[in-house]
Amino acid sequence: MKILSVQTQSQKRAFLDFPRQLYADDPNWVGPLDIELLNLFNPRKNPHFAEGEAQWWIAQDAQGRVVGRIAAFIYYPKARRYVVPTGGIGFFESIEDYTVAESLFWTAQEWLAARGMQACDALINFGENDRFWGVLIEGFNSSPSYGMPYNKPYYAEFLTRYGFEIYFRQESRELDLRQLPERIIRIAQRTAQREGITFASPNLRHLRQYALDFMRIYNDAWQYHEHFVPLTEERVMRMVDNLKSVLVEEMILFAYVDNEPAGVLLALPDLYQIFRPWRGRPSWWQLIQFLWRKRNKYEWYRRRGILTRARVMLMGVRPKYQRRGLESALAYLPIPPALRLGITHAELSWVGDFNPAMLAILEATQAQRTRVHATFRLYFSEEARQQAQLNQNQIILRPS
Repeated sequence: MKILSVQTQSQKRAFLDFPRQLYADDPNWVGPLDIELLNLFNPRKNPHFAEGEAQWWIAQDAQGRVVGRIAAFIYYPKARRYVVPTGGIGFFESIEDYTVAESLFWTAQEWLAARGMQACDALINFGENDRFWGVLIEGFNSSPSYGMPYNKPYYAEFLTRYGFEIYFRQESRELDLRQLPERIIRIAQRTAQREGITFASPNLRHLRQYALDFMRIYNDAWQYHEHFVPLTEERVMRMVDNLKSVLVEEMILFAYVDNEPAGVLLALPDLYQIFRPWRGRPSWWQLIQFLWRKRNKYEWYRRRGILTRARVMLMGVRPKYQRRGLESALAYLPIPPALRLGITHAELSWVGDFNPAMLAILEATQAQRTRVHATFRLYFSEEARQQAQLNQNQIILRPS
């Protein structure tokens, strides 16, 4: 077996094509679009290359057939926030042969270690955690929603056998928008009537101010999470540029308290309902059809019952505005407009087990748990593990 660094166009094509072979008989697999992955590894398209680097590999057997793939990457501002410098690996795929997985993990680990990393997380994205993040460990009986990973059931066992351990779990739930509990609706309606509290969906032609409001909310609401890296204006504007072509105003809601940005809910149409037949590689004709049919908020797909689901990617409220009913309002107020569009279900994803407040909100909605992903971590030495554990103990014991 050979592990080849991806350099040529044919090797890139092999990297992209391998999952289509691996999941050829799996009706639940929905491939991310090839162009999305190519953009992730393109320094001109991915702003993380400004302060990071990445490499991808394929594994070939003795007959030259591709039997696996993997990528490794470092975003240095995030890697250095940990007491133990931590890189990442992702986009791993392998036949059911542990020797293939072991060789790929080792190749990625060596590349990261040569650049000063002492640990790595898997399987993650070289970018934001809204897409391609985590290993599916529960919920293999249905297709994923847009951007959520789907993988072979044996991947978790391969990672554990190599030495990875679960670092945190990420829960996703399916909500029937027609059955939100009355209690949440009552709280939402009362909150919306309070003086000084307003809600707004963005005008997609004038996104800059909403993008900056999003940055303020995100940087405040998520600052206490261990793996948090503040959004910069450049990064948030790049995110908006990447997403604005697929956004629907009614699926986004901002909360303001005395005109200050206080909370946000961001959902996207579940484009995998549309992309599923393409298996990651649409023809030019399919792309042209999609661009035409997505007009007027995907009306062509909605009228035919093809697009019926949204994915809630993020919901958060700044700490000083929590426990004012904003969470319930953000959960409920977008629902009537979504129902008018024919969107009847939403996947609430992903909520980490380090976020008990959001898990409580999931529980309050009575949404059904459908999938659990896990982020794994590997320490490259016992010294690195002990240093990380010592730091964690100090955080736990530190007076509040």
